[in-house]
Order: sequence, then C-alpha cells, then structure tokens
Amino acid sequence: MTAPRVVVLGAGPAGLTAAYALAKRGIAVTVLEADPEYVGGISRTIRYKGFYFDIGGHRFFSKSKAVEDLWTEILGDDFLERPRSSRIYYGGKFFSYPLKAGEALSNLGVLEAVRCVASYGLARLMPHPSPKSFEDWVVNQFGRRLFEIFFKTYTEKVWGMPCSEISADWAAQRIKGLSLWTAVQNALFPRREPKDRTAVIKTLIDSFRYPRLGPGMMWEAAATKVKAMGGAVLLGRHATSLAWDAASATWTVACGEERFRGTHVISSAPIRELFAGLTPAPGPLAAKAAAALRYRDFITVALILKERDAFDDNWIYIHDPGVKVGRVQNFKSWSPQMVPDPSLACYGLEYFCFEGDGTWTSADADLIALATRELIQLGLAQPGDVVDGCVVRQRKAYPVYDDAYAANVATVREAIARDYPNLHLVGRNGMHKYNNQDHAMMTALLTVENIVAGRETWDVWRVNQDAEYHEEGEAGGETGLRSVPGRVKA
Repeated sequence: MTAPRVVVLGAGPAGLTAAYALAKRGIAVTVLEADPEYVGGISRTIRYKGFYFDIGGHRFFSKSKAVEDLWTEILGDDFLERPRSSRIYYGGKFFSYPLKAGEALSNLGVLEAVRCVASYGLARLMPHPSPKSFEDWVVNQFGRRLFEIFFKTYTEKVWGMPCSEISADWAAQRIKGLSLWTAVQNALFPRREPKDRTAVIKTLIDSFRYPRLGPGMMWEAAATKVKAMGGAVLLGRHATSLAWDAASATWTVACGEERFRGTHVISSAPIRELFAGLTPAPGPLAAKAAAALRYRDFITVALILKERDAFDDNWIYIHDPGVKVGRVQNFKSWSPQMVPDPSLACYGLEYFCFEGDGTWTSADADLIALATRELIQLGLAQPGDVVDGCVVRQRKAYPVYDDAYAANVATVREAIARDYPNLHLVGRNGMHKYNNQDHAMMTALLTVENIVAGRETWDVWRVNQDAEYHEEGEAGGETGLRSVPGRVKA
C-alpha cells in the first residue's frame, strides 16, 4: 500500500490536530492556511500593542481524556487554572449563569418568578409534540417566559434571524439537559467538582485550563511541533481548487501558482468554498446543496480602558435589545498576562453580523465609538475610560442551522462518498457543525485513525451528534467522550 501523503486545509484546532497526529506517526503532511500571520483559526489570539485577545472565548475543558492529554502534551506548563464565571445582563440587572435560584428570584421579582414557573409547568404539561425550531425546543424545555427572558434576544442577535427559523438541532446540541429544574437544583445544592474532570457537567464546571497568552498559544506551539517533526505549516496559502486524479489516486491542491499533492486531503475549510473549487465538478444537486449552506460572521471590538474592576467574569451575555453588542469578554479574567499594564483592562465586545451588511462594513473608528457608547450604557465603563481600540472581523464564525442545513449537509456527504475518495471533512466549518474546539480536535484525531487504517474504522460524523457532552451526561466509551462513537462495525 502506498504510504499516505496528506494535505490539510486550515490551521485551526482541527487542521493542526490532524497534522500533529500525522506527523507523530511519520506521515508526510502539509498544512495550508489562508491567514498570512496567525494559526489557530477562530481559536487564534490577536496581538495588539502588547495586549492579547481572543476571537470569542475558548475554555479548555473536555470530557475526553485524549483531548485533555493532547493539550498537556503540546503546551506543557503554559496552562493556568482559571475560575469559571459568566453572567447574563437583562433588564438592567446581572444574573449568574448557570442561574442561582435566590438571585434570579430577587432580580426578577416575585411576580415575574411566579410567571416563569407557571410557564414552565404549562410547557411540561402541554409540550410541543414535534419541536422543529429553536423556539419550539426551548419553550418545551424552559417555558415561554424564560425563553423570552433568557434566550430570544441573545439568540436572535447571534443568528440574525427569528428563533422560529432556527433549527431545533442547534438548541439540542448546545443546551440539551439544562432544564429549569437542573438549574435550580444546582443553585440550591451545588456540586463539588470531582477530581475526574471527565465526570463533570460541562455547563456547571467551576474552573478550566487556559493558556497564559490565550488559545493561539496552543496552536502556535502545535504548528512549531509539526514542523519540528518534518511537517510543513504554510501561511498565506488560500486553496483555490482541489483536483482528484483517479488514475494516480492523487489530489492536487492549487494555491495560486503553487501546487500541493497528496493521497488524502483533510479539509476544515467551509464546505461552500470547498465545493466551489472541486474538480471534477460536483453534480448539480451537490453543488446547489453546498452553495445553500449559510454562515454567520462577527466582529470583535477590543477596547483598552482604565481598570475600574467593573466585572471579573470571563464574559457577560447581553440580553438587552437596546444595544447591538451580544457578548462582552474580559480578557484579564481569562489570563492576567494578556494585559501588560495592571492599571488597564481589555474588554472584547462582540457584534454578530453578516459579511457585507452595515455593521460589517462600518469603519473601524465608528465601531470603536459604538462599542465605547454601549459599554458606558451597560454601566461597565465611564466616559473617558477608553484609551484605545482594535477591530477584528471574523468571517464564517458560525455555521447556520436553518431548516434546510441538515438535508444539504447530507447531500454533500453523499457526493463525497461517491465521487471524491480520500477527501475528509473535519472541524466546525469543515463539517458545518457547531463544534467546540475539543470536538473539532476529536474529529481530526479519528480521521487520522481512519487514514492510518486505510478504511473508515470510526464514524467521525457522530462526534457530538447526541449533544449530551455539552451540558450533561456521564463520560464514557472507548475515548472517554460521551458523544464520540464506537468503532464502525466491519
């Protein structure tokens, strides 16, 4: 059998995990990354005048021992143990997340709390028989009033569409098991975090690991190790076409005038872009399905401001329709080493948008001014506090779970299985699946196992499929990750 040579598209968590696992086995691997400066994809860390900040927040916690061990293997002692803290801003007040029963009662008031409990009881007695939308699913789980308070505004900011048009799959994947009873139970009877991290409900963890200088530190270390083992990690290479030659059983990936050849391609690139460059061209049904997949983009406005200890959460969800910002990060709470001057703070305000819309095309100065106004409006800064700012636009941050996405992904998968041998999809955008970075890593690790075995011994598409990993359910299975599948039966 010909020794595999692998071309990896994308140097995010999935792509670099695949490259690292391949290089450790002595398999020739080349990673092509479009970004000219950073590795890490959405998990990269931006550097600005000595400050470090994330594109979103990335807690390093997994029920998979294999993933936890891999993080330790790559980064060693450069992890910090950080306290977990998140809150929800609603109606001018802050609510701990997960909810604390006494605090929620006090903030909402007795009448509103009674309405929430009554609404929850009604939903349990008369649930929607076949929930298809995010709204249907959440109302079934929490009741309509809690849906309106704690889910509707923020979710519609994130996705830019009504909750009634978002697939229930997204709710099931992201918040399964976090019922009103679970939230109240854990508020009244808090669990002590066990030594075995794989046994903890993810939403309720008290602490997590985090690289000293942000998640990009992990992926920069991974890239360095891949190169030290003989692999290549090439930046500024945007793959424009992928051609399969059946006669030689070889893929050729074009990046401008450069050509990269391999027996396998592992792609974490967005499916829509991947299929636009395939040769032979996909059939009309597959091409249409890939082109129909949608993505949500977002902007991080990092503000450097005077430290007033306004909040120490990792992030705050903004459930207030009076401002555009959806979430506010406090990067010093992730790691104090990300902010070089202790007299200053660095907050990241996240604005969800579509590439090309009015928010996306706003001038950086206008976005910094907007973020400054809204931070003051939320009571998290005072006039004159902000001393500098930086804007980062992130394309295709989230795969959209609309009514048609599942059928479109299924059509794409069928086309790959039929027409494109040795083309493997991994990661969030590569699979059009809202995976966290540890899920993305697991899809890469299992894909490498399949390549080494020369056949599909693991069903990569079942990683995170049953959603129990996210919020509840005990760890288990061969890998120690509840939602990682068992081996494919021969």
